[in-house]
Amino acid sequence: MFANTQPHYWQGSFIGDEEAGRRLAELPGLVGQALATPLETETVLAACDRLATALSDPAHPTHTALAAQVPAGEDATALLAELGAFLSRAELTRKLRRELGSTAPQRLSRPDARETVYEAWAPVGLVAHIAPGNAATVAPLSLVEGLLSGNVNILKTSSSDGLLAQHLLAALAEADPSGAIAERVIVLRFSSARQDWLRLMCAPADAVAVWGGEAAVEGIAAHVPPGCRLVEWGHKISFAYLTAEAWEEEATLTALAADICLLEQQACSSPQVVYLDTEDEERLFAFAGRLARALAQVPPAAGQELDLAEEAELSTTELLARLEEHLGLTRVFAAEDGSWRVMADTRSALTASPLHRSVWVKPLPRKHVLATLRPMRRYLQTAAIGGSRADIAELSRTVLAAGVTRVTPLGEMLASYPGEPHDGVYALQRYSRRVAVRADARFNTTACLDDLVSVPRFPPPTGGLLDKAAVQELNRQLDRADAELYVRSGGSTGTPALSLYTWEDYDTQMHAAARGLLAAGYDPAADRTANLFYCGGMYGSFFSFFSILERLGGVQIPMAASPDHRAVAEALAAHEVDTLFGMPSYLWQLLHDQRELLLSYGGLRKIYYGGEHFTAEQRRTLTETFGIEVVHSITYGSADLGPLGYQCAESTGSVHHLHADLHTLEILEPDADRPVRPGETGRLVFTTRARRGQRLDRYVIGDLGRALPGPCPCGNLAPRFELLGRVGDVVRVATYFLNYRRFTAIAEEHCRYSGELQLLLGHDGSRELLTVRMEPTDTEAARAAFLAHYPELRSAVTEQLLEFRVERSGRDGFLRTASSGKLRTVVDERV
Repeated sequence: MFANTQPHYWQGSFIGDEEAGRRLAELPGLVGQALATPLETETVLAACDRLATALSDPAHPTHTALAAQVPAGEDATALLAELGAFLSRAELTRKLRRELGSTAPQRLSRPDARETVYEAWAPVGLVAHIAPGNAATVAPLSLVEGLLSGNVNILKTSSSDGLLAQHLLAALAEADPSGAIAERVIVLRFSSARQDWLRLMCAPADAVAVWGGEAAVEGIAAHVPPGCRLVEWGHKISFAYLTAEAWEEEATLTALAADICLLEQQACSSPQVVYLDTEDEERLFAFAGRLARALAQVPPAAGQELDLAEEAELSTTELLARLEEHLGLTRVFAAEDGSWRVMADTRSALTASPLHRSVWVKPLPRKHVLATLRPMRRYLQTAAIGGSRADIAELSRTVLAAGVTRVTPLGEMLASYPGEPHDGVYALQRYSRRVAVRADARFNTTACLDDLVSVPRFPPPTGGLLDKAAVQELNRQLDRADAELYVRSGGSTGTPALSLYTWEDYDTQMHAAARGLLAAGYDPAADRTANLFYCGGMYGSFFSFFSILERLGGVQIPMAASPDHRAVAEALAAHEVDTLFGMPSYLWQLLHDQRELLLSYGGLRKIYYGGEHFTAEQRRTLTETFGIEVVHSITYGSADLGPLGYQCAESTGSVHHLHADLHTLEILEPDADRPVRPGETGRLVFTTRARRGQRLDRYVIGDLGRALPGPCPCGNLAPRFELLGRVGDVVRVATYFLNYRRFTAIAEEHCRYSGELQLLLGHDGSRELLTVRMEPTDTEAARAAFLAHYPELRSAVTEQLLEFRVERSGRDGFLRTASSGKLRTVVDERV
């Protein structure tokens, strides 16, 4: 690829002039073909991140090859590092969130969960980028913005430029194994004098982005068809504004000199004028002299060579300013070698500088700022304001009203922050359309319209498997900048583990879980919800579902699980709660302890549970005894990975849809790292795709399950799977493997048992002891049922390898995890 010297890159191939001309004539049809399949944002993010990694490593072959394409005189390592920083996943996801609101802006989701209205950012179609000459990074980065918006992109680079843009974007396309990026990238190098090519390039465009001065923009605008969006990134003027308090300080002069000399004023954000809040000409001239001395202290630019036109403009501007000194209008301070100049002018009108360390100093009392600057509003960009906190607040409002688009501190005019708008707009919004679909009541449980059409596709996971210990080690190595939220697991399957999130990742996951709740029939416009999850000790359930309800706009009574069941039940009735969020074990206790009061209230209609499962018999009790109409899993997830699956209105038992926009799911054999056969039970292995701060690839979460074939009746195309217990539910006892779920199934089917059940493992003299703890029931009948219907258990007892008991216990007698209140299904007290 990198050895290719052909000047044009077209959808994956380097081509010459003749072929480029032929393809340009066919451009409209090619664009339609490419747009037929939407471009997943994740595809762009993943490819950009791979390229960013290569650009940050000088030893990488891609870095070496691209360095050879960097224009002479440029620092190749610095330039490629700059490109790599922009292309990193962290920077691009931050840009997407800031400009388009999420990392999946193209998906038709409900901005208000209480309405069946779907909105998304859609590509405009074809974006033509007309890049300036001698700006190596502008051209490829503009095209990446077009890709992030989902567009097909055609880029024109100057005939005087090298082939960096072509080869960089070819490397980006190669980083995408799907080929979707290559299909949306065309890069041509030709002179603007080739008007026929410009016409063919712009005629089918839906947006044309052009860099340059007024003449350049006017030249391109002539080719822009009616209805096509013209995005101008023209030349701008920036200035500094100083109050008396600021201009007296030496630090101000140092900061101004840095802004003036950095990049030799070649950036639009470089100051060309320094305004003083005064009408006093002597103070004006005195400050200009001090600024000149500060400029004299800055080392000269290395290897700067000006062309004849630049030399002429500098000489002419300085000469005219010196001539006006005789009229008392100006005073010029300049270096003997002509390397810098300060031109004080008593007139306030904004005047462009000839650049190259040349700056005007002018008076402008704050009462005249708006009137003086507003006529130039089309050309204003950055203002650096020096003064007190009150001055900065007041003057910021004034210059913004005059047309300035950004205000910075002195010394930071050329600095920027991730996601900062450019020239007063967000580029991704200029390359996108906001689209909407209004649907009827049939879509009440459809959170995202795209789920009915397709499933996000990610590259297959690779690499080794991660267990909980490996994930904890990754957490210890995590950069502290990516550890903004600390969550501990409940510890129901072992020692509580620490999980770390960025706030961005947390927000993404809470929105996903909210969409899952809608699918399960939650109605934020009507349901009145008591959040009864456990709270405290860094345990995540309560505050997570607080956040989810906040994003849904649902009515929430945030009570948290309390041992005072009477007070909780009274509050449910007092606040007319009809929907409960909580752990099954806690909700079961609450309903039975306060049965009389809650039946008298009679308002409970829905239960959404998490962390455990209700058995079929328990569900029957909830429906027949307590009048509960909807019983659904609130989510399937973990502290490490967040929400993994969700139930739809058609899901029963432990069947869930995968959060396919967040994760990839594999199901591997229980004792081998290979996929199970279709429909078989295996270990659930998740790879998360939506974490900025942390990548968790092929994480063995410890649950067993199987994939369900065929479409779901709800119409959602996200894959379905059925949870079939924890790996720890299967324990070796007296040489046999016994499964906790077999015990619960036998109790439910043969004893009509709907209460909680717990296995306790220990020793009884020389034999192992298995105790099944149950709520008050006929223990003899239960023991007989277990022995009759569990052959392995019966064999262990018959062979006198195992002492087997069934004991009764009140609900307070079951062992639970301290932080979550979950029932400990298997308690192994053997040494």
